[in-house]
Amino acid sequence: MMIVAAAAAGAAMAADGIRIDHLGPNNTLVRVEKTDRYLLLPIQDSAEDSRIDVIVDGKVEKTLYARLARNKVDFSVPLDLAPYGDRKVLLSVTSPHSRASVREAQDDAAWKNITLSDTFDTSDREHKWRPAYHATPLYGWMNDPNGMFYKDGRWHLYYQWNPYGSKWQNMTWGHSSSTDLIHWDHHPTAIEPDALGSIFSGSSVVDHTGSAGFGNGAVVALYTSAADTQQQSLASSTDGGMTFDIFDGNPVITRSTEARDPNMFWHEPTGKWVLLLAHALEHEMLVYTSTDLKNWTYESSFGKGEGAQDGVWECPDLFPLKVDGDGAEKWMLICNLNPGGIHGGSATQYFTGDFDGKTFTPDRDAEGKVATKWMDYGKDHYATVSWSDAPDGRRTVIGWMSNWQYATEVPTMQFRSANTLPREVGIFTGPDGQLYASSAPSPELLALRGKPSVKNASAGLSSTPRTFRLPADGLCEITLDINAQKSKQVDLVLSNTKGEKATMSYHPETQTFSLDRTLSGVTDFSENFPAVTASPTFSDKNTVSLRIFIDRSSIEVFGDGGRFAMTNIVFPNEPYTTLSLSSKGGNARASAINVYPISAGE
Repeated sequence: MMIVAAAAAGAAMAADGIRIDHLGPNNTLVRVEKTDRYLLLPIQDSAEDSRIDVIVDGKVEKTLYARLARNKVDFSVPLDLAPYGDRKVLLSVTSPHSRASVREAQDDAAWKNITLSDTFDTSDREHKWRPAYHATPLYGWMNDPNGMFYKDGRWHLYYQWNPYGSKWQNMTWGHSSSTDLIHWDHHPTAIEPDALGSIFSGSSVVDHTGSAGFGNGAVVALYTSAADTQQQSLASSTDGGMTFDIFDGNPVITRSTEARDPNMFWHEPTGKWVLLLAHALEHEMLVYTSTDLKNWTYESSFGKGEGAQDGVWECPDLFPLKVDGDGAEKWMLICNLNPGGIHGGSATQYFTGDFDGKTFTPDRDAEGKVATKWMDYGKDHYATVSWSDAPDGRRTVIGWMSNWQYATEVPTMQFRSANTLPREVGIFTGPDGQLYASSAPSPELLALRGKPSVKNASAGLSSTPRTFRLPADGLCEITLDINAQKSKQVDLVLSNTKGEKATMSYHPETQTFSLDRTLSGVTDFSENFPAVTASPTFSDKNTVSLRIFIDRSSIEVFGDGGRFAMTNIVFPNEPYTTLSLSSKGGNARASAINVYPISAGE
């Protein structure tokens, strides 16, 4: 009788084809007794991670972590059963929750809602804030873009992805690709965690000569294997980056200190591959070289005491550019860091200088100092890296459009995070004679423009706002030129009928541009979210030309052809449908005002 009673107490109702046995307050077995494609795991965003060992034929095939629902289901995520065929699948679930008894454990919402299905519905359930024309995952958490390359007319974008929830965990390389940098096709997981650890950021190159031994034109990826330590591992693809084979000699770079995010490229003058590795806690970038992408030699380091030194250094990139488009060649070294960004939290800094294949030498000012410079002056631009093998000598970059201060708390759950719009990087000479990075919208984005609802308008500006109607769904690109004339400040306000607004301001006396999102919509999920961000315009003129891209939950501003950029996410309760222009302290003028509706990418 005692055995029967215990078995009854440990049993739970489950969907057809699923048998659940509770072995104790914090340990549950889930037996899959049918062969549907997916096991749908019910998730509660506020729960703690449970450890799930996927066992097939007595062996642990996979270990993942998921916030299994306790008292409500926010959404479900799919565990793909296809790799196991007709074999029985057993899940051993270890929960961190403290429970008094098995009876309490079996009341969790997860066990009443776990199901089998041959399909998984990825249709948008958060339409209000899900971007219409930015790259996002189909579902789940996303952070750093990585492993990006261009081949055979297609831009491949990999990214840090959690397929089993909308917070950081289970780091995997997700994969999307595009022929136009606007419309993104979603592909199966590219690289999954293995015995060496989670799959952190890295890079990919097209090995045109087959130097690594995988064949001419093979795609070779190098990434960080992250477990108790961080080491660098290699994978190769012979089908254009759709699937990868893990190298049996991994890891290929080992260190006794924390280092990550390898970024590699071919250096033609020395005939070698070059790799940058972020020595995260030491605030430096390590330089390695190789002839075969497998065996790497340490050459030098750069960064200690230079630039912004807070937090950790991550996600490097290094490439040459022509100054002002056609001048002398300079190298740009991208260094992402968190925290320590110009407006708090994470951000992208960069250095200009020279590189001889082994050593990066930064430019210094007249006082011999290396200035701290930022690629974007908003709160939400991080982990910026470029595509390798981009066509026509382009240097096209993309970043993660969020901030580690609040990324896990933003008010979405089916998905979390998007990427910035793709941008073309250049180097220009500022009014002070220093070299700076430009960041302009990629030319493909012109295809987003619909027939303008406001075309080449102009307006004299005073303290009385001039208003222009935006599309009903708020999706648009706005272009305009501002001549400040005698004005002390020119304001551009995006607003909706609820009184929510994002206020952009041009300050000619200080040659700065700012964006205030403190009243932009939902802001109370983090004390760090309501903010005013400001950028220098890198100009000594009294004018500024602007391109402003508005999506459902983001505003990206580019000034004077990309001489400055500002990226901020916003969460209005309804779209911004009005643009108001006004001036303080004197009259000003706005001209060449265009409002282009955006529908592509839907």
